[in-house]
Amino acid sequence: MSAETDRRIEQLLAALRDDNEALRDHAVASLGQLGAAAIESLINLFADEDRVIREAARQAVVQVGADAVPVLLEALRDDDWAVREQAAVALGSVTDERAIAPLIAALKDRDGAVRQAAVLKLRDPRAVDGLIEALLDQTVREEAARALKKIPDPRAVDGLLRGLASGNWIVKRHAAEALGLIGDKRALDGLREALRDEDWLVRRNAAESLARLGDRRAVEDLLPLLEDENDMVRETAEGALSSLGWVPPTT
Repeated sequence: MSAETDRRIEQLLAALRDDNEALRDHAVASLGQLGAAAIESLINLFADEDRVIREAARQAVVQVGADAVPVLLEALRDDDWAVREQAAVALGSVTDERAIAPLIAALKDRDGAVRQAAVLKLRDPRAVDGLIEALLDQTVREEAARALKKIPDPRAVDGLLRGLASGNWIVKRHAAEALGLIGDKRALDGLREALRDEDWLVRRNAAESLARLGDRRAVEDLLPLLEDENDMVRETAEGALSSLGWVPPTT
């Protein structure tokens, strides 16, 4: 690497700390264009005490692309949690096959911020087992339920049913929706029970998912929702009942 390139990198790294957002954005783009020459300096900023700087450095590394993956994989094993966190986010953004297994392993990282970064970036069916385990992690269980919704897989049914029966309303909302997207009849009883949940969106999502399952045994459970206090729940229940072949009695 030439002395001129070194000076250019030093100038751009200094620009990342400028108060001018446009100048910072230009620095990020320019550092990304420098490619491998800038990676080591950018990775060093993953440990910066300023989160804005850490995130700017990560954005620049992502722009480098696949060439940055080996260095990011090494950073994912760093002793500093902030370095591991930014590495996990970057690896998920680069979208490279080499990142999948390490990100799944990061679901068990000792730091919650790193686990959360990994969960938010995993949308691969190979991550299902790890995400199911993450439903038991109070730090990331909401994000895990949201992620499982994005990769409907029958292996997730049992874990999602546990989430649906949990006391966390965000987890329940996502679990109720995910179970319908998966379309596995094992979810029938859990979804029928969820129609009586105190949270209106859990009830709505459960009704919609029961319509997706297409099992007429849910009709009796859906009928009370026609008088639900929430408009969206009533409308969804009406649509679900119609899809299941229920016809309102004539007067």
